Amino acid sequence: MRKLMIWFIIAVFLMLGIPWLAVTFSGMNGMAICFILFFAVNPLFSIFSGILAGNDVKKLWVLPIDTAGLFILGVWIFFDIGEPAFLLYGSAYLVIGIIAMLINGFIKRRK
Repeated sequence: MRKLMIWFIIAVFLMLGIPWLAVTFSGMNGMAICFILFFAVNPLFSIFSGILAGNDVKKLWVLPIDTAGLFILGVWIFFDIGEPAFLLYGSAYLVIGIIAMLINGFIKRRK
C-alpha cells in the first residue's frame, strides 16, 4: 500500500505538475519542456508504472490506466480541453504501460 501511495504522489506530480510548469514558461522554454515531457518523461514513467503493476497484476493492474488518465487530465486542464491529439498520446502511454506490465508479469510467472 505504501508503494502505491508513493507511486500516486509521483504520478500526480509528473502528470499534473509538469504540464503546469510547461504552461508557466513562455516561448521556447515551454515548448522544450513539452517535448521532454511527451517524448521522454511520460513514456518512461508509463514503462515504470507497467513494471510496478507487473509485480502483482491482480492488485495493481490499474496503474497504467491511472497513468494515462492522469496525463489526459493534466494536459486538458493546462493546455486545451478536449484536444484529440492528447487522447492519442494518452492511448500510447496506456499501451506502453500495459505491454510493460504484461512482460514483467510473464517474466515473474516464469521464475
